[in-house]
Amino acid sequence: MSTPDVRMGTWAPMWLVASREITTRLRSKAYIVSTVVLLVLIVASVVVMKLISGGSDATVGVTGPASSLAAPLEATAKTIDQNVATKQVPDEAAGRQQVADGSLDALLVGDGTRIEVVVKKDLDGKLRNALNVLSSQLALNQQITDLGGDPAQVGAAVANAKVEVRPLEQPYDYSGQQLALGAIAGILVYLSLLLNGQSVAQGVVEEKSSRVVELLLSTIRPWQLMTGKVLGIGAVGLMQMLVIGVVGIVAGLATGALTISISAAVGTVVWLIVWFLLGFLMYSIVFAALGALVSRQEDVGGAVSPALMFIIAGYVVGISVLPSDPGNSLAEVLSIIPVFSPTLMPMRLAMGGVPVWEAVLSLALVVAIIPVLVWLAARIYRNAVMRTGAKVKLREALRAA
Repeated sequence: MSTPDVRMGTWAPMWLVASREITTRLRSKAYIVSTVVLLVLIVASVVVMKLISGGSDATVGVTGPASSLAAPLEATAKTIDQNVATKQVPDEAAGRQQVADGSLDALLVGDGTRIEVVVKKDLDGKLRNALNVLSSQLALNQQITDLGGDPAQVGAAVANAKVEVRPLEQPYDYSGQQLALGAIAGILVYLSLLLNGQSVAQGVVEEKSSRVVELLLSTIRPWQLMTGKVLGIGAVGLMQMLVIGVVGIVAGLATGALTISISAAVGTVVWLIVWFLLGFLMYSIVFAALGALVSRQEDVGGAVSPALMFIIAGYVVGISVLPSDPGNSLAEVLSIIPVFSPTLMPMRLAMGGVPVWEAVLSLALVVAIIPVLVWLAARIYRNAVMRTGAKVKLREALRAA
């Protein structure tokens, strides 16, 4: 007499598995601690951005006749991409004291016709460049005056003489805040895929080693168990990502560290969530299948390392190349390839300047490859999850009946 099939329908068992994963992980100390740590890191990053954006490269004191050089020095520094602040001091003695105690980086003294600077030990290289440019300008003005000309008129003519650029393609104007947001987006997606993706594999091995999977598979199908686990852990990861993204944007706007529009900030969070969902779904089903190949927790790292290499490679390329070269051709190509796009494309989208067709194509390719990975992973999972002991070879799991 055959044993009756007590397995439930299609969606109910997946929901039961997913709800169990959500409840268990929301209560776990590891999840709570990781969320708090990530929130602290995000808020700290916002504070650092605020301090960096609001500070100056150097502070120079001015006194007496040299006070007339304050405005020209600030303007000259800007022409060479530096931010030099000037500060009026009562007299030279007070200025020297502030240089000695570190309140000032340098002190301009003299009659204002040439550059004389007091420093504690040595003059910073960047500040030296700004002062050298100003010194050259003062010398030129003196020569113009000696020849009977008007230095102001000549200076205006020189300032208005600029190269006329006619690009075939309009370049995108990246801002420092966009570059920082892109880097933060890449780090968040990378960490989320790394932590939550491996949690799927570890959960599979835990159930397999404790023989709980045998009980579960007597009532539900293997692919339902795998899908429910992926959806449950993915939901928990989504909650974490949403909280972190919202807190980060609110903190940035509240402190003034982010001066971009609210719509742009919200758009960054939306893209972050979209790519987390796609990346997690794509990689977690692979992690679940690879986790089913082993029976011990200590073997999980080696089993999932081939898939992890793609996540790490995309992150390394993004964090090392894009901040300094947002339009890098290699990064553009890799961000469209599905195995790299979950970490690279959200970074590029946060930085801005991504053509619409590239964003759409990368999304379409990931969406297209997910059903293929689901079918492949379900086959591996079904054929390997009940086999304990030695590691199951991938080739055996693929061709088993």
